[in-house]
Amino acid sequence: MSNPDAPSGPIAPSARFMMAHPAHLLALGFGSGLSPKAPGTMGTLWAWAVFALLQGHVSESQWGLLIAVGVPLGWWACTVTARHMRVLDPGSIVWDEIVAFWLVLWLISPTGFGGQLAAFALFRFFDAVKPGPVAWADQLYHNVDPAADPAAWRQAGWGIMLDDLVAAFCALLVITLWRVW
Repeated sequence: MSNPDAPSGPIAPSARFMMAHPAHLLALGFGSGLSPKAPGTMGTLWAWAVFALLQGHVSESQWGLLIAVGVPLGWWACTVTARHMRVLDPGSIVWDEIVAFWLVLWLISPTGFGGQLAAFALFRFFDAVKPGPVAWADQLYHNVDPAADPAAWRQAGWGIMLDDLVAAFCALLVITLWRVW
């Protein structure tokens, strides 16, 4: 029997919500996901700014390690935050954009502002429009039912991360084809 006093429905993210749990802070991109307009774009811009600030201080192998740790850590943070928000794929969760765009920037480096801007535009295109494989990855875990499947939230966390990693791959593929051509 359900508790009639238990809150129901989605939880809107706020600064208070973000600070209530370390997973929320990470998943909401240290506040960039709280943007009322285009939180995914804000998260990607935040990723770009952090990359630019750290670029001279973090080695190639350290970037690789940061990204390698960021994916499973992001899965955990996205899982916890989505469950606490009661939404399978909340738009305010932007850690997926952050780690995926770091991957793009890391793999195209060294490149100047123009190359990074092109990477930003391509990544945002694939993440927002979701053509082909990105749409497949986005929908892969949207059919889970948290009420019927105890693993649904873990699957949702992976689904949140997966479509952005596929968008990063697509952006990298276009960049690679452009460089080869």
